[in-house]
Amino acid sequence: MPRTGFLFPGQGAQHVGMGKQISEQFPAARRLFEQANEILGYDLAKLCFEGPSSELDSTVYSQPAIFVTSLACLEKLKAESPEIVDACEIAAGLSLGEYTALVFAGAMSFEDGLRVVQQRGQAMQDAADATPSGMVSVLMLPLEEVQAIREAASSKGLLQIANYLCPGNLVLSGENAACEYAVELAEAKGARVVPLAVAGAFHTSIMHPADERLAAALAPVSMQSPRIPVISNVDVQAHSDPEELKQILVQQVINPVRWEDSMRNLLDQGIEQFYEIGPGRVLTGLLKRVNRKTPCTVINDSATV
Repeated sequence: MPRTGFLFPGQGAQHVGMGKQISEQFPAARRLFEQANEILGYDLAKLCFEGPSSELDSTVYSQPAIFVTSLACLEKLKAESPEIVDACEIAAGLSLGEYTALVFAGAMSFEDGLRVVQQRGQAMQDAADATPSGMVSVLMLPLEEVQAIREAASSKGLLQIANYLCPGNLVLSGENAACEYAVELAEAKGARVVPLAVAGAFHTSIMHPADERLAAALAPVSMQSPRIPVISNVDVQAHSDPEELKQILVQQVINPVRWEDSMRNLLDQGIEQFYEIGPGRVLTGLLKRVNRKTPCTVINDSATV
């Protein structure tokens, strides 16, 4: 069997209907949604399966929804191909997906992970509400040009590179005026620019109140050393000390997501086959931009092994 790594998606992967088919077909997946309904105090399954999308897209709901749906997709893979799950050597998750990866790796329980994710989503939403801000994806420009645009647009307000996703795909995050000016500058250079449907400037210092609240939410959580390495978004390293894991998750809220470097790390370690487990297939597309030859199989409602 090829050397295997698992990837878990982050916010933005949500869509109405996600997890419905898997929940109907696999009892273990259905139980996760039932547990989630009890923990969260609302019907997450109904929101995922039926929407409305306006509510599902809210940070407060989308983060728990993606977390639970991704782990439900994992139950599908466990049922259909347990040998693939057993063969997984390493994992990574994009932003929110790092929590899913850590639960898969045994660093925290599903229940604790979901409670923390719920509080993380609320804290990030509140921080976004306090400062009008947003995120824009800049496509088809090299890093050096995006850095120059960020520096120029910072004259209008705080602006940072929040996501280093893959070659030619970088995300700027900051105050609205700075984002708007960055769009003008990027389009003038021939870039394709896509405003992201998020509440605010994630992975920047605008999220500072959220990191403190997340630290408080993580403090009482019992964490263990992961049974397999989980690559951190913040420093592209795997961490085994539970207190260090908590610190890195807190730092993640205000630090850029180094996804391209994370993928290169996994490839350098000899991973030959990836599985994207959760709604959507964004991570598969990003991997192809980093290394076109390495296969990535999607595991969700519409995909099978």
